Amino acid sequence: MKEQIIELIMTAAKLDRETVAGILEIPPKADMGDYAFPCFQLAKTLRKAPPAIAADIAAKIGDVDIIDKLEVKGAYLNFFLKKEMFVKSMLERADTANFGSSAAGKGKTICIDYSSPNVAKNFHVGHLRTTIIGNSLYKIYSKLGYHVERINHLGDWGTQFGKLIVAYKAWGSREAVEENGVAELMRLYVKFHEEADKNDALNDEARAWFTKMEHGNEEALEIWRWFVDISLKEYKGTYELLGMEFDHYTGESFYRDKTAAVIEKLQNANLLEESEGARIVDLEEYNMAPCLIMKKDGSSIYATRDLAAVYYRKETYDFEKCLYVTGQEQKLHFAQVFKVMELLGNDWAKDSLVHIPYGLVSLEGAKLSTRSGNIIYAEDILLEAIDKVKKTIEEKNPNLEDKDEVAKIVGVGAILFHDLYNQRIKDVSFKWDKVLNFDGETGPYVQYTYVRCASILRAVSYDENADINCGLLLDDEAVALLKEINRFPQVVMDAAEKYEPSVVARFAMDVAQSFSRFYNACRVNVEDTDLRNARVKLVALTKNTLKDALDLLGIQCPEQM
Repeated sequence: MKEQIIELIMTAAKLDRETVAGILEIPPKADMGDYAFPCFQLAKTLRKAPPAIAADIAAKIGDVDIIDKLEVKGAYLNFFLKKEMFVKSMLERADTANFGSSAAGKGKTICIDYSSPNVAKNFHVGHLRTTIIGNSLYKIYSKLGYHVERINHLGDWGTQFGKLIVAYKAWGSREAVEENGVAELMRLYVKFHEEADKNDALNDEARAWFTKMEHGNEEALEIWRWFVDISLKEYKGTYELLGMEFDHYTGESFYRDKTAAVIEKLQNANLLEESEGARIVDLEEYNMAPCLIMKKDGSSIYATRDLAAVYYRKETYDFEKCLYVTGQEQKLHFAQVFKVMELLGNDWAKDSLVHIPYGLVSLEGAKLSTRSGNIIYAEDILLEAIDKVKKTIEEKNPNLEDKDEVAKIVGVGAILFHDLYNQRIKDVSFKWDKVLNFDGETGPYVQYTYVRCASILRAVSYDENADINCGLLLDDEAVALLKEINRFPQVVMDAAEKYEPSVVARFAMDVAQSFSRFYNACRVNVEDTDLRNARVKLVALTKNTLKDALDLLGIQCPEQM
């Protein structure tokens, strides 16, 4: 019906589809219509006042079978659809397996660089944001038909490994590292900084070890590989708990033999300059600090490796876009890298390379810091959430089957939803009483709504193949719920365009709350067979929509809880 309205406006106003579709919107309140067409931006081209434009379009559209009422309110032309036709259209549209899907990305590839923890450092709660957001974007773009390459660009190269080798040789042992894994490597890393504050020569020693790594010293590389293997084993345990996978673990070290080609390109383009012995690209003309390409000891830096990674990904995957999900503190770094790519003559870089920043994470307001040792492991947060949910189940539903699995689904889902319900640029603070609340705007609340739908479908006798009398679903609460569900395809598109999974999370909450109002106002298990079948159909649509929306957030749905 939206498409029909677009066609009506196009014909009446003599506008192209793109213009009309870009202006047409869904009003925030039901009494403002089902669709609204604001005419502000047409005033300049049509040389009329917006209210007059709205009135002209309304007059030219006239009486149409799908429209119950056309209303001009100031600059807005509001469309009120005939309820029964809307219900019929929605049931036909939403009752399909691919509702919300699209072929918009068919034949196109998107690379998403996310998670990317620094090897030999713990996977703390701060890493959850990039991992959770990146995984959701992967699912959203896949829903739109894109082929997505999930890339974990591990921080597995750099001076920090020189520091760690120094610390390991001075204060560590193989037995302690094997026994305690990343926790021991972190202890050594913190120890290094404590000692280096007192003895600056340790920093020179660390730089020397990293230079050895860069030049292929086997002892240095053997220790480094060992650190990487130990770290990756622990990280994959956390990813398994989150239910997430990656297509590639190509970290910074993967590109170290590809940086020479980047430096050659920069030299050929006359972009490299010397600065205090180091090699840089001067970006002062673009109001940016210089981009450091090579340190004075000849070793590469992460900007060089990021440039090499862009070239590799473009040549290997021919991406439409390459997305980088990292903290907003890296905004300048990526602005520099993207600008250097443009200066190297890659015109596609301006639109294809996108940094997707996000805010900080804290637990009950305490900021997390790796270097000082004030660390909260991501796995500990997840396991604690699962444990708290399990205790709630034991208290409220002790006979529930598969309690451990349900506790895992709800506990992990609570963490994911709490993160994604916030706009990604905002800071997030984990507060248990809020995260795990079954009544507030939380993951458990949406999952419980899904479970309630599943319970109704198990308990009520109905004919799933019955023809639905759409005239029986005209209650205000039923129509309002269908209107919420109707938004799903556009929600998925909006989330992709804005790189914003919170759009999907808030949609899921809106559907859950709208279903609660419908459920309280419209009894489902009624005597009238036709009415029962109609209302059960709406319950089933709600259940499927919630499942699909939560799946886009990386969240599973239990059948009971």
